[in-house]
Amino acid sequence: MNFKTFAAFVGPSVFMMLLFIALPLASVLKQSFYVTQPIYETVEVESCSPGFPEQICVTERKSVPKLDEDGKIVEVTTYVGLQSYRNVLELERAWNAVKRDGLMALQSIDFWKALRFTLTFTLITLPLVLGFGLGIALMINNASQAIKGPVIFISLLPFIITPVIGALSINWLFRGDGILTAFIEWYLQRDVSMFAQAWTIEVLIMLYRVWHVAPFAAIVFYAGLQTVNSDALESAVIDGASRWQRMKYVVIPHLMPLIIFISMIHLMDAYRVFEEIVGFSSQGYVISLQWLTYDFLVPDQAGNRSISRASASAMLTMIGIAILLVPLLRRTWQDHKGGH
Repeated sequence: MNFKTFAAFVGPSVFMMLLFIALPLASVLKQSFYVTQPIYETVEVESCSPGFPEQICVTERKSVPKLDEDGKIVEVTTYVGLQSYRNVLELERAWNAVKRDGLMALQSIDFWKALRFTLTFTLITLPLVLGFGLGIALMINNASQAIKGPVIFISLLPFIITPVIGALSINWLFRGDGILTAFIEWYLQRDVSMFAQAWTIEVLIMLYRVWHVAPFAAIVFYAGLQTVNSDALESAVIDGASRWQRMKYVVIPHLMPLIIFISMIHLMDAYRVFEEIVGFSSQGYVISLQWLTYDFLVPDQAGNRSISRASASAMLTMIGIAILLVPLLRRTWQDHKGGH
């Protein structure tokens, strides 16, 4: 099947969307197989210092980047295959560390440290976002008509705030003599440092993400609650079903497509956690896969960036997202087939 046939089969709009997604992905994939480095040449550099009766001159041999006729650094691109992936994963070092000191030794290797936090962050915040989102939606749905508008507005405020600004705000509340830190110290009657160990930072980051994203889930669930079959609810009441039973057997099955939708959005977004790492300045204790990719792109002292490693890290992140989405996509496909 050629491009024209495929475009005609899926439709022009879907084909353009797939092409828009595939081109950047192909570029990142290609970059992960190549390493671009400057060419260095050895030159003799003479440096002189004042002396008496004559200057003292020393000739040294230094390696400096080679320049072309326009004064730009000459670079060479080399195909390295999967070497960038090996450099990111550090499988041999990881295996030796596990054999020697157990699984906790993986915390000393950047990729596995980042993967551990990213998975923990994603899988713990998902049920919390769904639970709090549904709770907020029920609260809005049961509110009187007079206050429903203000309740919706207040509920959406955390989601409106820019992620980095929100993370910085929570950071300042707990950092040093922040208001909440001062309150906790007053209550416990001892000094507290919320940013002196990894686990407290992780808890704060997870709580912030739930606080920030739950309103999105709430507004989606609230929209779904407006379409619940009232006849089914009335029949359940007549049959003596409790509030929890009505929720379990009528409301939640009706909201299941929305639960899957929110779960997919959250998995894709949470697995790329980055703003919280920056906002909480947690790089010394907690890092994520997305932050690791960013770190590879930060120039070193010589001005070089590990673009190949960053591309490999980005591809591994996308593979991880795809794996997490498989169960939800299978469920969606089965429901789609069942509907037909």
